Amino acid sequence: MSKQQVITGNNLGSIKEFGNIEFLARQMVEGFITGLHRSPFHGFSVEFAEHRLYNSGESTRHIDWKVFAKTDRLYTKRYEEETNLRCQLLIDVSPSMYYPAENNGKITFSIMAAAAVAYMLQKQRDAVSLGTFSDDIEEHTQTKSTPSHIHKIFTLLENLLHREKTETKTSVADVLHKIADKIGRRALVIIFSDMFDNSEQADQLFSALQHLKHNRHEVVLFHVTDKKTEQEFDFDDRPHEFIDLETGQKVKLQPSQIKDHYKKHVATFKHDLKLKCGQYKIDFIEADIAEGFEQILQTYLVKRSKMR
Repeated sequence: MSKQQVITGNNLGSIKEFGNIEFLARQMVEGFITGLHRSPFHGFSVEFAEHRLYNSGESTRHIDWKVFAKTDRLYTKRYEEETNLRCQLLIDVSPSMYYPAENNGKITFSIMAAAAVAYMLQKQRDAVSLGTFSDDIEEHTQTKSTPSHIHKIFTLLENLLHREKTETKTSVADVLHKIADKIGRRALVIIFSDMFDNSEQADQLFSALQHLKHNRHEVVLFHVTDKKTEQEFDFDDRPHEFIDLETGQKVKLQPSQIKDHYKKHVATFKHDLKLKCGQYKIDFIEADIAEGFEQILQTYLVKRSKMR
């Protein structure tokens, strides 16, 4: 299996074997960009820091005619002050994110997705901050674009990739309120979380998401799940022991006993969450860990282009 196959497929368990998260992120992004040039999205520029696609009606004074001669597409030259996007990458590191236990599926997926976005931000000379949280903010870096800072981001992600699960609880609502208070200037806020919190306090979670929209922030929520088991409850119909990763509570049952009730409850929560995100103008993206990272990167590029 090649490195490219590992990082674009669903074999999350093999990622740790290759080390160097920055290298893996570069492989992911380069493969994604190659795909863009073969798709209807080929208009996105690979020369992130120097050019952007020309929009009809704009002044032609900054068109790069040399690039046009080579590509037959119109690009305008960009300047340093045009690359001042500020991005906050937020990763939920609560115990539920370490499911499935084999491969630490959701947390590994989120780390690699964040690393790929960080690499694209680096190529575009944008400023980035990394935050991790469970029942409180665990890490929250400054927002910078310097090479040393980006290296720190990758180091933190590398350490997180190899960190064992901690015995903490989830308090998404409280943490998002705190983060919203910490973010100053307008930013693109990207959250990777399964959003597993106390379902009886859903209103507090929705209030926290609304709080993030202060100061005209753009917010993207990647709802990270193992769709097969967490939404479809697709388990062999035999006795299982289910363990709550955050409380340690155990229950033995046969999946067919509760499958319909479980699916209804999960579907209702997801519907309400998606509805609230729509009301608050927050992009809600389902991120199934069995799928690749293309949707993550495509969503980022589209959102970034709208913030220009």
